[in-house]
Amino acid sequence: QVQLVESGGGLVQAGGSLSLSCVASGFTFRNYAMGWFRQAPGKEREFVAAINWSGGSTSYADSVKGRFTISRNNAKNTVVLQMNSLKSEDTAVYYCAAGRSGWYPPTTESSFDYWGQGTQVTVSS
Repeated sequence: QVQLVESGGGLVQAGGSLSLSCVASGFTFRNYAMGWFRQAPGKEREFVAAINWSGGSTSYADSVKGRFTISRNNAKNTVVLQMNSLKSEDTAVYYCAAGRSGWYPPTTESSFDYWGQGTQVTVSS
């Protein structure tokens, strides 16, 4: 069955870095765009970053642009979110997601078919 398993979350001080990984199985990874979303306590889930099937096109939320980088390795069925210069407002549960798209990766929840269980990121100020 389809599985998306996130790892790499944890507690970090403001200004620090974390790298989240998501390993996919149960579907043809190289055919899917991959995305990261997050949900802070009391807030709706929001888009963070996405990458198309080939890795040739990426998209970022304005709030993370210049600080976060999304990448993928189709040989290892893995997508990574490198998070630098973390801020307290980055504290949230981060979710990995997979969806079909053309060249440009989707940025809305409804465009993604598969979701991981989430990993907690806590940034202390």
